[in-house]
Amino acid sequence: MTSLLTALDLPIVGAPMAGGISTPLLAAAVSDAGGLGMLAAGYRTPEQLAADLVHTRDLTQRPFGVNLFIPRPPARARHEAAVSDFRDRLIPEAQALGVAPGHPSWGDTDHWADKVLLVETLRPAVVSCTFGVPPAHVVGRWRAAGIEVHVTVTSLAEARDALAVQPDVLVLQGHEAGAHRATHDPEAEPEVIDHLGLLEVVAPEVDVPLVAAGGITTAGDVRRALDAGAAAVQVGTALLLATEAGTSQTHRAALRDPSLTERVTTRAFTGRTAGAVRNAFVDRHEGHVPPAFPVVDQLTKPLRRAAADAGDVHGIHIWAGSGWRAAQERPAGEIVRELAG
Repeated sequence: MTSLLTALDLPIVGAPMAGGISTPLLAAAVSDAGGLGMLAAGYRTPEQLAADLVHTRDLTQRPFGVNLFIPRPPARARHEAAVSDFRDRLIPEAQALGVAPGHPSWGDTDHWADKVLLVETLRPAVVSCTFGVPPAHVVGRWRAAGIEVHVTVTSLAEARDALAVQPDVLVLQGHEAGAHRATHDPEAEPEVIDHLGLLEVVAPEVDVPLVAAGGITTAGDVRRALDAGAAAVQVGTALLLATEAGTSQTHRAALRDPSLTERVTTRAFTGRTAGAVRNAFVDRHEGHVPPAFPVVDQLTKPLRRAAADAGDVHGIHIWAGSGWRAAQERPAGEIVRELAG
């Protein structure tokens, strides 16, 4: 099976980084450099996403894509007491920051139905999905609109599940990835397997192009993934400090802070396992957080936003892949071209 990946000048996909990092400027810059820029629909309202899609189309004539979260609201009956306890735990910390913890919204679907229709209507070149497999009828609608469909997986079992809806591409996310692991079951502990290991086990079982993701921050990382059978690589951490990225000044400072030296996977910030640089927030809360995404994210967001505004690197989520020290403060186009060799 072929995909538009084969038509790219450079085998680089810009990772969709939700929360404001993946801006239209960043997506367009990656595409203009010869790769595939990606927008992140996660946490955006339909109106904001529509504006992002239109803005990106104004900035580049090259193909680009958008990533949607597959909704899987947590079981309220199972987690409500633990979520309430965790919210109480956050109150003193929130008061010190001059805010209050957020309130849980148990039925939050991240505007899934509206975004499905929006993507179908505005027709970016690619739509990718994270946190699960989109329903077959949705995949059919997107493909009928001429949109290529990519599904992110973190294990061979998830890859097999994804093949049931006949995606055009699988994105194999290794444990080295920054930010959320894309595990389909948010309560499961993600497999500890890197992107090269995933390529080794998944490639013999599928006939769709594979994109390798997870801590890819150097030209050597790219070569090794392509040599192992990837059609392209997806890079996010490498772009965190890019000129066009929407990474906050506090996040940027944290990635350069010499006192922050350890990367961990943690549920502390959102209830979903994510790759981050260890800070005091992780130390305070890891082990006390129920696996209830996006409800935990809703509780901690006011605290993280206030900490970012205050320049407190110990109160924010410092999303980062394993190679975060290689991230460079340069235009995205330069970073992408250097990665591609």
